Amino acid sequence: MTDLFIEKTSNTPQASFNATTGIMTIEGRSIPENPSHFYDKLLTWLKEYYTSPQPLTQFHIKLEYINSGSSKAMLDIFRLAKEHHENGNKCLVVWYAEEDDEAVMELGQHYQYTLKLPFEFRTY
Repeated sequence: MTDLFIEKTSNTPQASFNATTGIMTIEGRSIPENPSHFYDKLLTWLKEYYTSPQPLTQFHIKLEYINSGSSKAMLDIFRLAKEHHENGNKCLVVWYAEEDDEAVMELGQHYQYTLKLPFEFRTY
């Protein structure tokens, strides 16, 4: 399976999904006008990845800012991960937030509470 890499723009984060390591990284600002245009590519790739995933899939999420549309799209990604996690394909979300960024930290905590996925929180 070919890895997925999308360069960041002023409105979209960088996405680096590695099928060999099982590490999926999303980093930057996520404020696209049409979030599904960006996030549907990630979901499509993940659906194929989950046909033969690594024993542990890690999502490293380091967002400076995320709008509500992107937040919903991110939830769709985590729902897919949860479905596979519950079927035995382990998942860990490593959620990064700047030390003083309560909004991003609280969003990660909301995802953790809502989805009941394993989360690890890190500040920088």
